[in-house]
Amino acid sequence: MIIVTLFTQIPLGESFGFNFNIFETNIINLSVVIAVVVSFVGNALRSLLENRKQTIVNNLEEADNKAKEAQEKLLKAKTRLESAKNKASEIKNQGAITAEQEKNQCISQMEQDALRLEQVKQETIQFQQQKAISQVSQQVITIALTKVREKLSNKLNPDFHSSVNNKNLALFTDYKV
Repeated sequence: MIIVTLFTQIPLGESFGFNFNIFETNIINLSVVIAVVVSFVGNALRSLLENRKQTIVNNLEEADNKAKEAQEKLLKAKTRLESAKNKASEIKNQGAITAEQEKNQCISQMEQDALRLEQVKQETIQFQQQKAISQVSQQVITIALTKVREKLSNKLNPDFHSSVNNKNLALFTDYKV
């Protein structure tokens, strides 16, 4: 506006000359400099601001993408954690079941071993009883034979004695078998 008013004050017939009014020339110079600065620096500043804006937008988009990726990774990690918890629970349950089965198997095995030991004990007792009966029978037979021989040798003749002994021996051997 100032420039326009200055040119309107110059009459048309007069020539162009120097204006020595410092205030008016400073205003004109300042307005020209401001216009040049605004036109050149404004475009550069707008370009710089636009680049900065684009950089900030790109950084925000990148941060959003990274946040989404982190969220996805977090969800995957949570899923894996739940899966691991489920597997741990399953393993724990399987361990408890296996431990109970092992316990029952050990108890069953111990019962079977106890029964076998009881059978072996009973067989051993029966064997020892049979052995003792056999030994006692053998001793009774020996004592009886000895007494019979003594009686027969004292009272009878040797021929009769021999026939009675043979008959008794035959009876006892049949008895043993």
